[in-house]
Amino acid sequence: MDFREHIRELTEILSGLESSLRPAWDGAVEAVCRSLRSGGKILAFGNGGSAAEAQHFVAELVNKFLRKRPAIRAISLTTDTSILTSVGNDLSFDRVFSRQIEALASEGDVALALSTSGTSPNIVRAVETARAMGLVTVALTGLGGGALAGAVDHLLAVPSANTPRIQEAHLFLLHRLALEAERRLFEI
Repeated sequence: MDFREHIRELTEILSGLESSLRPAWDGAVEAVCRSLRSGGKILAFGNGGSAAEAQHFVAELVNKFLRKRPAIRAISLTTDTSILTSVGNDLSFDRVFSRQIEALASEGDVALALSTSGTSPNIVRAVETARAMGLVTVALTGLGGGALAGAVDHLLAVPSANTPRIQEAHLFLLHRLALEAERRLFEI
């Protein structure tokens, strides 16, 4: 694929997000902002590139996205190597995120799952744990949503099966979510 084809493909995906995600997007943004206004926090997680995007998103919330403002409560569950390796070794890699949700989450928090396939066992298990604990669940996935499609409160399924394009669209959505949180929470 050449440079121009990459741009064309990504542009098609991004321009289709408005129509394919609008109701789910509006619900996810409102749920996130409602949780944050009431003292809740966001717990973001994913594997590989999605782990990096979860960490990037949390940095935008805790520090700032576009404007200086108070910190927004958010935690990336992908960054503590001692917890990840301990749980992975002693329990199971399938529990590296669910165990952290058990320890860190409170009812009304938001579990933000990133998975291009929507089928990663550790992501699915974390979402199941979050729902059982009364968290709002939001998932960013690829086409169809995989196992997360029926498991989350708000599914943002990018209409593509191409992992790099899905991740590029996820970053766009995470930036929009950070922008909406800043605007709605701090009226900036």
